[in-house]
Amino acid sequence: MNRQAARTGAPRGLRRFAGPRPPRPETCELCGVVVPEDGHRHLVETEQRALVCACTACALRFDRPGTATGRYRAVPDRYLADPGHPLDEGAWELLQIPVGVAFFFRNAALDRLVALYPSPAGATESELDPQTWQTVLGGGRLAALLEPDVEALLLRRSEGRTACYLVPIDICYELVGRMRLLWQGFDGGAEARAALDAFFEQVERRAKVPADTAGARPR
Repeated sequence: MNRQAARTGAPRGLRRFAGPRPPRPETCELCGVVVPEDGHRHLVETEQRALVCACTACALRFDRPGTATGRYRAVPDRYLADPGHPLDEGAWELLQIPVGVAFFFRNAALDRLVALYPSPAGATESELDPQTWQTVLGGGRLAALLEPDVEALLLRRSEGRTACYLVPIDICYELVGRMRLLWQGFDGGAEARAALDAFFEQVERRAKVPADTAGARPR
């Protein structure tokens, strides 16, 4: 082998290790099967407050009546809006959230609302007295429908008004991850704000206003 061949041959053999690796496929954390994008569900591991990726078959095991008190709970797929919720400027000030977005979920083990908001460090938990959150949010229509651990009340304060939605809790953590990735400077930067606008536009399109008499979960 001549020197030129030796110089060019080695990099070709090592190229597959030196280059970027292809993304690993998502797998179900319960059974290990590869999960396609259109069959991706999430479970909440209630003791750890952690999201678990699951295939449709495994998720359905925890999405039936009688499975709401076990270790895992399936995250529902419903989006609700309450245009008439009583959250005015004074109420938002009581919440003492330092940014314009926050989400609240009911922790079944603690039997209270927990408040989190996006930040450059990820999901940050508010240390405000939980009774204040209950006073501000507990009397709304969406709070009465909220499924513990797996759904959240998602709030956004913008241009003097506060929008309120009931959403799957996994999309809240998706939003937190996106904001952490894009955040620049003190206020997040233009790219993060654009992503935030696009996210809430999608939520708004999917959200339905529940009927006063609706107690069942719409699908």
